[in-house]
Amino acid sequence: MEKYRKRLIDKKIENSMKAYGAINIVGAKWIGKTWAGRNQTNSEFLLMDPKGNYQNRRLAETDVSLIFEGALPRLIDEWQEVPEIWDATRYKCDEDGVKGKYILTGSTVLSKKQKEKIKHSGAGRIKKLKMYPMSLYESGDSSGDVSLQDIYNNKVKGKLTGEIGLRDIIKLVLRGGFPGSINVPFDEAIKIPKEYIQEIIDTDIDRISDVKRDLNKVMLLLRSLARNESTTVSIAKLKSDIEEIDSEDIDVKTITEYLGDLKKLFLLENQVPFNSNLRSRMRVKQMEKRHFVDPSIATSILNMTVDMCINDLNTFGYYFEAMVIRDLRIYAEANDWNIFHYQDYDGNEFDAVIEFSDGDYAAFEIKLGANQIEEAANNLVRIKNSMIEKCVKPPKTLCVICGLSNAVYTREDGVIVIPITALKD
Repeated sequence: MEKYRKRLIDKKIENSMKAYGAINIVGAKWIGKTWAGRNQTNSEFLLMDPKGNYQNRRLAETDVSLIFEGALPRLIDEWQEVPEIWDATRYKCDEDGVKGKYILTGSTVLSKKQKEKIKHSGAGRIKKLKMYPMSLYESGDSSGDVSLQDIYNNKVKGKLTGEIGLRDIIKLVLRGGFPGSINVPFDEAIKIPKEYIQEIIDTDIDRISDVKRDLNKVMLLLRSLARNESTTVSIAKLKSDIEEIDSEDIDVKTITEYLGDLKKLFLLENQVPFNSNLRSRMRVKQMEKRHFVDPSIATSILNMTVDMCINDLNTFGYYFEAMVIRDLRIYAEANDWNIFHYQDYDGNEFDAVIEFSDGDYAAFEIKLGANQIEEAANNLVRIKNSMIEKCVKPPKTLCVICGLSNAVYTREDGVIVIPITALKD
C-alpha cells in the first residue's frame, strides 16, 4: 500500500465508515476499488483470485460465515459472486452495532437470479459509494490551483498555470483514467482501455444478463456509442447510425437490452438533464447526454490516434468534453453535489451544470482551444440573461473550462476561465 495513489473517494469512505457497519464500493472494473478498500482495511477476502483460483468462492458458497474471520475492518472483494454475502454482512453489522467493520467491492450490478438470493436491502447498515476512474487531479496531471469549492464560494483567484500542448491534451484523453495506465509509456497506456473492452466482451456481457448475447451486435452498439460520445443521441438514432455506417441491422429492443447490460457493468455514465424551475415557461429537453465512464473507452473502440485527433479537432472536441465531464463528475460527487447538462427548445445549452447543496448552481461551457473562449463566454452570458427575462433561476456562476488556456482568470463579464489541468474538487 506504500504505492497507493490517494483518491478523492478516500475521505468519503473514511467518513461513511464512522456511520455505517459496512461500505459497498461499486464501479467499473480496473478503476481501483480493491486498492481503495485495502487502503482502509486490515484484512481481506478476495472472491475472484487474480490467479484464477476459485477456492475462496467455493469456500464462501460452502460456509459464508468463514469469510468474516479476520482483522477488522475487513475487505470482501467482488462479493456479488456469492450474493448470500450481502445478507450475511447485514447480519454481522447487526450483531454488535459496531461501525466500519466491512468494505465490500463489486464491478457489476446483480443479475435477476442473483437478486433473488438477497432478502434484505441493507438500508441503514450498508452504505453504497460509487467510484470512477482517476480524474486529472488524482493522476497528477492537474495542478489543482482552482477547486469547485473556490467556484462555489466565489474565491477563484487569477493565476498563470503554464502552457500545455495540444498533443499532451490528446494523450490525456486517449490514455484515460484507469490506474494501470498512469505512469507507464503512452504506447502501453492506450492498450489498457482496449483490453478492458475485450474483457467486457469475453467475460462479462453474457454473465450479467444470464442470457447469451450476440457479441457482434454488442460491438456494433459500442462503436455507435463511441461515435456519438457527448451527444444526446436517441436509441432510434443509434439504430440508424449502425445501419448507415456499419451496414448492419439491430432492433430497438435489442439496443435497449444491451444498454441495460452496459449500465449494469458501470460502462456508461450519462448526464441527466437539468431544470432549475419546473414551472417556468422555458421548456427543457429531457434527453440524457451519452458518455462512457471514461473517454479512453470511446477513443480505443474507434482506434483513434494522436495524429487522427489533430487532423479532426472538431470531432476530438467531443472526447475532450467527455474527459472534462468525467472530472467534473468526480469533483462534484466528492462534495456531494450533482452534475447535469442543460438544453431547452430555444436553442440554449450548457455543457455541464453543477448543482450545489443549497440549490444554487454553476453553468459550464467546455472548449478545447483558447480561441473559443470568447464565444463560449458570450453564450453563457446570453443564456443567463434569457433565463432572467423568463423568470427562471439563473446560474450563480458562469465558467469556461478550457484545454489550451495557460491561466485562470475572470473576465469583465464575470465569466471565469479555468484550464482543466488546473482544476480539482
